[in-house]
Amino acid sequence: MYSRLVSETLFTPPNTGCNVLQHKELERQFSPSQWSHRMSADDVIKSHVTALKEGTERARGLAQTLLNVPYGEGEGEKLDVYVPTTTSLDVPLVIYLHGGYWQFLSKEESGFMAVPLVHKGVVVVAVGYDIAPKGNMDVMVSQVRRSVVSVIQQYSHISGLYLCGHSAGAHLAAMILSTDWSQYSVTPQIKGAFLVSGIYDLLPILSTYVNEPLKMTEEVALRNSPSQLVPQLKLSSSNCDIVVAVAQNDSPEFRKQSEDYYKALESTEGLKVTLEDVPNTDHFNIIEQLVDGDYHLTQLLLKMMGKS
Repeated sequence: MYSRLVSETLFTPPNTGCNVLQHKELERQFSPSQWSHRMSADDVIKSHVTALKEGTERARGLAQTLLNVPYGEGEGEKLDVYVPTTTSLDVPLVIYLHGGYWQFLSKEESGFMAVPLVHKGVVVVAVGYDIAPKGNMDVMVSQVRRSVVSVIQQYSHISGLYLCGHSAGAHLAAMILSTDWSQYSVTPQIKGAFLVSGIYDLLPILSTYVNEPLKMTEEVALRNSPSQLVPQLKLSSSNCDIVVAVAQNDSPEFRKQSEDYYKALESTEGLKVTLEDVPNTDHFNIIEQLVDGDYHLTQLLLKMMGKS
C-alpha cells in the first residue's frame, strides 16, 4: 500500500555508483512522509489517504457526478466528472491528476478539490491511469495525454481548460504541457496549470525504492523528464499560465526539483510561470487543503479562472 513510501528499510541496489550512506540519504530525500512536521511518517500517509477519500465523498454528495467515463479502451482508462449545477455557458474545466509515486492512489480519491469549485461553476475531472506495475512510465504519460484529448472532444463547449497535478500527478501534468500534439486529433488550448510538489527530473529516483515497480531505464527516465522537454513545452503551451507550487516542508530535493523546473521555465522567453512556496505545508496537506475554498492555492486557481 501507500505506506510503502515511508518504509525505513532502506536497501542498496547493485551498481548504483554511490555508497550506502549516500544511498540512504537519497532514499530519505525521496520519502516525502519523512519530512512532515505534523505527525509520524506512517500517520501522515494514513491521514492523507483519509483526507482525500473524505473530500471525494463530500464532492460526490455536492455535485452531479459522471463516474467511470471511458477515455480509452483500457480497463484503467476512466474519468470521474464532477459537474456544477449552472446554466452559465462560461464553464471552466479542471483536470486533476493524482499523486502516489505512479504506483498508489486512484481517481477514487481524487475528487476532493471539486468541493469548493463546483459551487463556483467549475467542472472537475479526475483522471484514472494504470499505475505501476500494471502501467509503466510511457504508458501512464500516453494515457493522461489521451485523457485530455477525450475531455476536449466530450466537453468542447467549456470556456477554458486547466490542469492540476500533485507529486507524480504534477509530473504527468508537466508531461501533458510538453506534448507534441501533432500526433493527436486535437490541439488542446490549456489556459492554466498548477504543478504541486512535483518531480520533473526522473534520473535521481532510478536507484531508489520508487523505481522498484516502475523499472525505468535511464532512457525511459530521460524521455519522460519534463526538465528535458522545456523547448517542446514552449512550442505547445506558450499561452498557459503555469504555477509551480512547493511545500515549505517538502524535502530539500523535492524543493530543488520545483525550484530548478521553475527556473528553467522562467528563463525561457515567452512562458508565463510563477513559483508558489506555500508556508506551513508539507508534501501532503499542500494538496489536501484544496478542499477549502479559502485556501491560498484554491483562491489562486479561482482567480486564474476568473471565478474568485
